[in-house]
Amino acid sequence: MATELSRRPRIGDWADYAELERLQDARLGRTLAAAARSPFYRRRGTGVPAGRAELRQYDLTTKADLREAYPFGMLAVDRAELATYHESSGSSGAPTASYYTEGDWLDLVDRYARKHVRIGPADTFLVRTPYALMITGHLAHAAARACGATVVPADNRSLATPYAKVVRVLHDLDVTLTWSLPTDALLWAASAALAGLRPGRDFPALRALFVGGEPLSPARRARIAQVWDAPVVQEYGATETGSLAGECPFGNLHLWSDRAIFEVRDPRSGQLGPAGRGQLVVTPLYREAMPLLRYNIEDEVEVSYADCACGWVLPVVRVLGRSRFGARAGPVGLTQIGLEELVFGLPAEYGVMFWRARTRRDLLRIQIEVGGRHRAAAVRQLRGAVGAAYGIEAEIDPLPPGSLVPTESLIAAPDVMKPRSLFGDGENWDKALQYY
Repeated sequence: MATELSRRPRIGDWADYAELERLQDARLGRTLAAAARSPFYRRRGTGVPAGRAELRQYDLTTKADLREAYPFGMLAVDRAELATYHESSGSSGAPTASYYTEGDWLDLVDRYARKHVRIGPADTFLVRTPYALMITGHLAHAAARACGATVVPADNRSLATPYAKVVRVLHDLDVTLTWSLPTDALLWAASAALAGLRPGRDFPALRALFVGGEPLSPARRARIAQVWDAPVVQEYGATETGSLAGECPFGNLHLWSDRAIFEVRDPRSGQLGPAGRGQLVVTPLYREAMPLLRYNIEDEVEVSYADCACGWVLPVVRVLGRSRFGARAGPVGLTQIGLEELVFGLPAEYGVMFWRARTRRDLLRIQIEVGGRHRAAAVRQLRGAVGAAYGIEAEIDPLPPGSLVPTESLIAAPDVMKPRSLFGDGENWDKALQYY
């Protein structure tokens, strides 16, 4: 593996953005040649671009294209060369396939392990994202093992690993690093508290929480770090691409522009450029099985080339989520990450960790879990924050803890058994062939 990875760039191999672009161009020819072997790109009447200038004029590859090419219409190698097959977690109902060779996996692992909090042999690494068709759990597992860490495969789609068991494992195994959705870190904290454990004090081995998979506002990130007394390290990527950005020591997400060419598309004008706010478009430079040319990931981002104190010569990205998941209250456009910033802007002592919101015509309704002692203050302050940020009235419903996230789900340890078909007298045979 070391020999293969030595052929890939390392942070610091380039001194400025002009040198970084030359590094991209040196790899782009192989990417375009791989695309020419893909049935999808061969079928395009325009052919495959010959270089960067033609690539800038090339039609975008969309999620709809990937769905139409299901399952192997994007394949650029013989199927015998594939190592893994995946599908994204998208909600359209139509599968979006992705596949990787062993060579692709070397690059995937290398990018994921680029975090400024390093993974090493002394670490016990809990993976709490799905071990399913999407890539996320498998990628973290492979990267942690490549770095010598002990992996605890906790999943988050399995009845066998409820929140109470995750908390027990975190505590008893002295877990040092975790990989999960940001929301999971708050659910563990609530579950730990119900078990009589203090998240910031009774887990002394925990040295960082790696998070990804959903937009994360600065306020929620700060709250998670405060609750666990450990740094929160962001990761950004997708099943179709693997890691696209990682966090530097100064808390900024940097796009891995030595491994991909990135553009930003303005959805209103359709214009693309290297920076600004819009949809992220990516051309991976190290894909063998499934080359992608100008793939529109459809995430809304903000990309900047401003200097960062870390010294990495890589663009900074803010991930804002999917624009189609926004909502309107009258004339005002709202996003989850914007409202999240206001909710987690409430004082930590109020204990607000779980919330939800709904818009109806010109009304915004927000529900929060908050104890009775701080209920009136939380309602008053959140209503004021929404008014100041958006100029609209909000209806705030304070709910007792356990209303949005049932207490039972945080403490339950269900008996998960293997399926069976033979039952004794008095046993419930309606559970035949089920795992629970």
